[in-house]
Amino acid sequence: MLLMSPPCQPHTRQGLQRDTEDKRSDALTHLCGLIPECSGLQYILMENVKGFEGSQARNQFIAALEQASFHWREFILTPTQFNVPNTRHRYYCIARRDQDFPFPGGRIWEQVPFDVVLDQPLARISEIVEENVPDDFLVPDDVLSKRVLVMDIIHPAQSRSMCFTKGYTHYTEGTGSAFTPLSEEESHRIFELVKEIDTSGSPESANSEEVLQRRLDLLHQIKLRYFTPREVARLMSFPEEFDFPTETTNRQKYRLLGNSINVKVVGELIKLLTAV
Repeated sequence: MLLMSPPCQPHTRQGLQRDTEDKRSDALTHLCGLIPECSGLQYILMENVKGFEGSQARNQFIAALEQASFHWREFILTPTQFNVPNTRHRYYCIARRDQDFPFPGGRIWEQVPFDVVLDQPLARISEIVEENVPDDFLVPDDVLSKRVLVMDIIHPAQSRSMCFTKGYTHYTEGTGSAFTPLSEEESHRIFELVKEIDTSGSPESANSEEVLQRRLDLLHQIKLRYFTPREVARLMSFPEEFDFPTETTNRQKYRLLGNSINVKVVGELIKLLTAV
């Protein structure tokens, strides 16, 4: 079995999208050359970013599967389809040599073709948060003052969170959600008070030290914090016994988790791949 998640940078929306011309695609090109030569290889699973499905690298990979007489299927899936309250759309391809799959190809599946998902509602965020999280994880005052309005804020009763990337906590927008223990109604009330401060008075008075401090004091009441590495690992479906080496910093943990896969999604795809 070959399980792989080749470098995604040649295909990300933020990158240059140089595809196979990017040096980071060389490893996949090399593997594509080896696949037809590996007669003992029976199963393949590949994961990559959404967007890979339209790349030359994907065409190269599929050509290698065809040459090696593999049956293959492609998917764009997200953990919310597997009862996990996190959005992370990713490209997946499963391939096997001896037996075709009992569902048609020729398309990219945007859901699993069989009911491999337990019949239960999405988990709530309150089910994955840790207790007594240190103040180290509170959103810093400078970010709270300047960037809070672009943050994706999640409340305990919600069943969603946005995709966590390796830039989580280092960059504010588009890298992952932040958590407040308050209800939506409570935090909305506080944001309305902040809005009143922002829209009342002259620009000079709005930037006075007294007004800025009053605004910050209100924002402190939201108790906004970052998700801990353990909580992000839970949203990525890592088992509770999973842990990092003791010397790993939180910044390193966030980078590794942001570059990782959702274990639940991949686990279900491996079951689908190897089912008789």
